[in-house]
Amino acid sequence: MTNEPVKVTASGLERMRAQLEYLQTTRREQISEYMGKAIEDGDLRESAAYDEARMQQSENEARIAELESQIGRAVVISDDEIDENAINVGATVLVRSDAGMERSFEIVGGFEVDVLRGKISDASPLGQQLMGKRAGDTVELQGPRGGVNKFTVISVRYE
Repeated sequence: MTNEPVKVTASGLERMRAQLEYLQTTRREQISEYMGKAIEDGDLRESAAYDEARMQQSENEARIAELESQIGRAVVISDDEIDENAINVGATVLVRSDAGMERSFEIVGGFEVDVLRGKISDASPLGQQLMGKRAGDTVELQGPRGGVNKFTVISVRYE
């Protein structure tokens, strides 16, 4: 695991803590019950249910360890650290592509990413290009087929 800081918004950190609490309590209990039922069924050498329960337990414990690490390295971006005219974690950014299409993104830390809801990471290629930019600035991003896409920042706002 890395020791790099994890930039998050205050609400993002709270969601991380809530997910950790759920995995440590409710989810562990569910897996334990499932494993208990599989054990009651008999021969564990050929029990698909027991193998599935062990796999779920392993995945759950790995996710718990990952969240604990991220929370331990979390750096909450506070309002007084932010230049409200420049893009940083927590900003909602409206951009226009060189093709004239407008799109809104919220810049978030890696844990909070939800592309379908327009939340992109500050560490993503577009997020990296946008960090520190202001309304009127243009960024270029290498496209998947080798072309260059240009985006002009229309507005930056913090809620």
